[in-house]
Amino acid sequence: MKLRMLLLASAIASATAFAAPPRGLTVEDLVTMERVGAPVVSPDAAFAVYTVRSTNMDKNRGQTELWLVDLRADKAEPKRLTFSESSSSNPQWSPKGDAVYFLSSRSGSSQVWRVPAAGGDPVQVTSLPLDIDNFRMSPAGDRIAMSMAVFRDCPDLACTKSRLDADVKDKSSGRVYDRLFVRHWDSWGDGRNNVLFSAPVGADGRVSETPVSLSGSLDGDAPSKPFGDQEEYRFSPDGKTVVFSLRVAGKSEAWSTNFDLYSVPAAGGQPRNLTPENKAWDAKGTYSPDGKTIAYLAMARPGFEADRYQLMLMDAATGKKTRLAPNWDRSAQDIRWSADGKTLIVDAQDVGQHRLFAVDVASGKVTPITGAGSIAAFDVAGDTIAYTLSTLKSDAQLFKQKLGGQPVQLTNQNAARLADVRWGEYEQFSFAGANGDTVYGYVMKPWNAAPGGKYPVAFLVHGGPQGSFGNGWSYRWNPQVYAGAGYATVFIDFHGSTGYGQKFTDSISGDWGGKPLEDLKKGLAAAGKKFPWLDTANSCALGASYGGYMMNWIAGNWSDGFKCIVNHDGIFDTRGMAYSTEELWFTEWEAGGTYFNVANAYEKHNPVHHVGKWKTPMLVIQGDLDFRVPTTQALGTFTALQRRGIESKLLVFPDENHWVLKPANSVQWHHNVIGWLNQYLKK
Repeated sequence: MKLRMLLLASAIASATAFAAPPRGLTVEDLVTMERVGAPVVSPDAAFAVYTVRSTNMDKNRGQTELWLVDLRADKAEPKRLTFSESSSSNPQWSPKGDAVYFLSSRSGSSQVWRVPAAGGDPVQVTSLPLDIDNFRMSPAGDRIAMSMAVFRDCPDLACTKSRLDADVKDKSSGRVYDRLFVRHWDSWGDGRNNVLFSAPVGADGRVSETPVSLSGSLDGDAPSKPFGDQEEYRFSPDGKTVVFSLRVAGKSEAWSTNFDLYSVPAAGGQPRNLTPENKAWDAKGTYSPDGKTIAYLAMARPGFEADRYQLMLMDAATGKKTRLAPNWDRSAQDIRWSADGKTLIVDAQDVGQHRLFAVDVASGKVTPITGAGSIAAFDVAGDTIAYTLSTLKSDAQLFKQKLGGQPVQLTNQNAARLADVRWGEYEQFSFAGANGDTVYGYVMKPWNAAPGGKYPVAFLVHGGPQGSFGNGWSYRWNPQVYAGAGYATVFIDFHGSTGYGQKFTDSISGDWGGKPLEDLKKGLAAAGKKFPWLDTANSCALGASYGGYMMNWIAGNWSDGFKCIVNHDGIFDTRGMAYSTEELWFTEWEAGGTYFNVANAYEKHNPVHHVGKWKTPMLVIQGDLDFRVPTTQALGTFTALQRRGIESKLLVFPDENHWVLKPANSVQWHHNVIGWLNQYLKK
């Protein structure tokens, strides 16, 4: 007995000796984590295919592969489906569920491939002269709809390829423009549009016929630039029709949000506008299982990108439109039909969460499906929903759930590598903000917080401004990284944030420096009073985009609030922004018109007028490919700081846009930011 006890004690001691001590999340952890992507459920709801992105630091890029999980078992082991040096993405099921179609550049260009669901060697399905950017299989699997970037005046794909090849050889580099957009997000216009095509799939499972254009007769992009994908077009259940969304460009593209739904014969024909009466945004057309109804999303106010997306139902035969759940004050983001056509499954932000909801088609009754956390993507087949869910201390993982049932987690992608990480504990709180309205925020403790401790604060301000800093995981602005570095964090969903009703979202327009600043001041004070472990007198403020604007505004209007500031891609001069940003509808809506018509509205909350009051040390960061908030804004900020003799640094990424995406750059970004905080908060 004594020997057995001694052996047990020895085993416990050995395990303890080899167990890694607890630690906080590091920058390197965040950048190299595997990322679970959107699930696609097989037609029989037996399996879900999804992507997993890994990071190759040596090659300084991400790599995505397809994985498969059995939805019929609660503890099924996911299996990897593709193996290649080239990424595999955009998975789509065959009608029988025996194969998965996907995009890959393993042949040298982005083409559609097919792999058996049971595993095996992929087979190339398309061999076109241009890259396929995204695609969708018809319900019967006999046709592919796909998008490619082409010159619309070219008679065929080969013409576009020849022009691109000739452009590479041309010794001159000038381009002439006669309308906006000249550039968009991070790319200069080269005359090409995203155009939808379709092609039949032959008996051998390959595409051999020349694709026919579906949207090329329209002056616009399908899907939209810069982030549109296959979610912007779908087949009808019989496969004979494709519905898609598109904004006709003309001369007004840069200040228009007039996207319409169009239908077109899948085999080719003239597109028909289904929503000509609405001059605002119409999107995400999705046929009911019987093909009789199209559910879609519609905004009401032209030019306002953050308007509420109202759920709409359209009779596919007559075009009659009906609002569904008109009194539900949330903005739906994506739509799926239940198999019986009686329910819509939608996702929407909701008081600091991003949840799934079931909407009864007959009555409009809205019922929550998920609780705390943030849904990033979901799919539905039969009575099964597969979705990715994250929280402030868990990256996105795959779950399944029956309609009316309980969630079951299917993946735990980073558990082993983060087994020794202790997470910062977080809590949502509320307070009376501007106008006495209830405003919500979150606080997070450092990973090693101890009872009675008091910790310096990283005060994070979200961008948008119509956005939310809620209960979800981020690879760019993640409070756990600051918790891992020993900081408490506070982040407030100020007036203008999303998920609290459209009136609350609307309230920031024309008041960028008013109610939001009041909310931030009151929120930090309320957090400090409620959570005594926050050392609010020892804090730095950080923000990007609108959050960066707020950093400049804080510098001149709350100049004694913080010991340091971090300003990423922030607006310095609203007049310069009005004439240099690309999506003009945004600035013009927020100010109530163009600068030349309502200059005073732009100047009312212009940080440039308050530089004389600046005194707080600031780290300025800019992506030189950011055409949303151009580099001149950061240069203006840094110049003002330097001329006033304020401690400041400028970090520029020549190869990044509004976001820092390359792994090595992300590591550099985080170390510079945390180093800046350390310099002022840990003296």
